[in-house]
Amino acid sequence: MLGNPARTACHVRPDSAPASPPASPVPPLSPSQFRAATAAVMMTILLAALDQTIVSVAVPTIARELGGFEWMAWVISGYLIAATVVTPLYGRFSDLIGRRRVMIVAILIFLLASIGCALAQTLPQLVLARVLQGAGGGGLIATAQSVIADVVPLRERGRYQSYISIVWAVASMLGPVIGGVLTEYLSWPWIFWINLPVGLLALAFVHGSLKSLPANLQTGRRSTRIDGVGALLLLSGLTAFLIPITRVGQGTAWSDAWNLLGWAAAAALLSVFVLQQRRHPQAIVPMALFANRAVVACCALLFICFFNFIALSVLVPLRLQLVAGFSAADAALHLLPLTLAIPAAAFASGRWLYRSGRVLPAQRLGVLLVPIALVTMGFAPATGALATLALIALGLGMGLQMPTTLITVQQSVPREQIGTVTALTAFFRLLGGAIGIAVLSSVVLLLLRAQLPAGVHALDGEGLGRLLDTARGARAGGGVGDTAFRHVLWLGAAVSLLSLWFVTRLPDLRLHDAPAAAEL
Repeated sequence: MLGNPARTACHVRPDSAPASPPASPVPPLSPSQFRAATAAVMMTILLAALDQTIVSVAVPTIARELGGFEWMAWVISGYLIAATVVTPLYGRFSDLIGRRRVMIVAILIFLLASIGCALAQTLPQLVLARVLQGAGGGGLIATAQSVIADVVPLRERGRYQSYISIVWAVASMLGPVIGGVLTEYLSWPWIFWINLPVGLLALAFVHGSLKSLPANLQTGRRSTRIDGVGALLLLSGLTAFLIPITRVGQGTAWSDAWNLLGWAAAAALLSVFVLQQRRHPQAIVPMALFANRAVVACCALLFICFFNFIALSVLVPLRLQLVAGFSAADAALHLLPLTLAIPAAAFASGRWLYRSGRVLPAQRLGVLLVPIALVTMGFAPATGALATLALIALGLGMGLQMPTTLITVQQSVPREQIGTVTALTAFFRLLGGAIGIAVLSSVVLLLLRAQLPAGVHALDGEGLGRLLDTARGARAGGGVGDTAFRHVLWLGAAVSLLSLWFVTRLPDLRLHDAPAAAEL
């Protein structure tokens, strides 16, 4: 049974860090109100986490049935780009008009888009529906985590982040298995239909449980004008950046004129986006936050972490299907060491944080484990004990970074900016995932094209089917395209090494029970 931590006041005493943010404007909740609010957050997290893991193992099957293997990355990237663009908007709106209203809108959009995904007849239709789903999904995790920051004091927050990790663990464990089983024995649209009962239950919890939260968490009068121009610039810029990367994966040269034009357009659009953010009073990405060294480092750590995580959640099952001949269901089961280790490590880091009050040791260990695990996976066969241990180490490294990084960044800004900065970290998580899946899957596609077996001339739906059938017939490690996946894993390891520098930029936060009120 969860208690009511609102009775305990806390603050941060970082080494060489600014003073603690002011106390929360949210009035103390009764035990029943607190439990209801926590339940609403848990259901929202469950919905978001389930959708993230349930889709990953089904992508190769979807690409084979609908045709157009080259669109595979966009099933994930389309969702992530849309979620990236709207997540800061959700954070801003949640500060201005309340978490409850924003969460309800996000869930409704997510559910309507899930219906569109299930009914899609072509991959372009599915990508469009996934973009709409991302427009809803972008608000789920960021707003839910802001609710935790509203109602749970600092010293208790690591413990309650660990409870969220338990929910994430359940979704992470069930998602790939459910997705693999539904894809293998029913059909892939069921991975989207299953969102409906979970989403309706989350909607009921949010509607009935968050009424006690204030409608406006900003201090003073603040305009509700939102930066629509900035959102359009960001969406256009990211799309212009990622499309050429996808085209390279389809076989076009890096120096192709259309690719160069796309990157030039992306550079121009994103530069104008930055200028727009500097002058807009309520920017999507407040540039002033980047003067805070801790915010910059935390955003970079989450970008790198999700650059690898989102891509590998798709590419590891694809490797198992192409190299070892696994079915979608079997590939999902072999992904469990990763999906379970992440929330287990997040839970452990939350408990460590609650007991020790120190954040940095878990962060340092996490960023060290990730490149070691990726290098090991590149040398290990696709299956076996060493591959399993490497997946566990990878999950532990990622899981140790997630809650500790979020807590660090939330304590680096004033209370009235918590929703905005939480959404900013979610923005960089999604941005890292969108770029990671586009870059790494394009590299895989490019390398696979050089290793196509005789008689296979293109990685379209038919070509992918031939590769999968060949792999399942062989059922032996080191089969079709394993060299491509090894190189991609090493590329991911090289990117993750950047985290070792960023973690040195973080303050050594120490969480303490608050002293007398005069010292706050």
